[in-house]
Amino acid sequence: MLSALLDRELVRLQCYEGIDASQALYEWDYSRQLIAVRAAQLGEGQADLFGPEFLVERPLLAAVRAGSRAVLLIDELDRADDEFEAFLLEVLSEFAVTIPEIGRVAADRPPAVIITSNRTRELHDALKRRCLYHWIDHPSVAREVEIVRVRAPEVPEALARQVAEAVARLREMDVAKRPGVAETIDWSQALTFLGATRLEPEQAAATLGALLKDHEDLELVRARLGQVLGTE
Repeated sequence: MLSALLDRELVRLQCYEGIDASQALYEWDYSRQLIAVRAAQLGEGQADLFGPEFLVERPLLAAVRAGSRAVLLIDELDRADDEFEAFLLEVLSEFAVTIPEIGRVAADRPPAVIITSNRTRELHDALKRRCLYHWIDHPSVAREVEIVRVRAPEVPEALARQVAEAVARLREMDVAKRPGVAETIDWSQALTFLGATRLEPEQAAATLGALLKDHEDLELVRARLGQVLGTE
């Protein structure tokens, strides 16, 4: 939305466990390099194997090159490890990258950067000091019903409302992982697939796996299903 508002290119870096600098910055196209080597051996010319044509841009390098023409979204940074976060902080501090075979690549002006985190681990203070912090809470029941109806129009409105109300009550319980809007949509779709038009205990219990992804949470909610459904 911000990229559309500013009329800039959106560059997205999805973080995950095990991501490293090469996967975020750049890699060399080894297959094309090998073809170039074989072509040179056959006398069909000679190529600089580390020229720009063999460079595969990853999101960080693409954002640095685009500079002020880009919005860089670094999504779910908490999934990456501490070493990657430290590397990222270094890149974002200068918005410049040195590629040994090519040289220094620097942004004309820094891109707009958005970093998201689901708080599976705490981000370091050095990174947070450089950010404007904004907390996005779960939506209201009415808003969540609207989202479900847009994303899953096959879900009856009455069922969508009952599901959203049940999820709101569940989020107030002592669960290890509070379900997000995506899980609300999944649960609504699972219930609809079973032919439900209202939230009934038997079908709710049978489809809880679409909503909760932790064994202890499942056991807790099954034991207190009446409270979640608002029937007790």
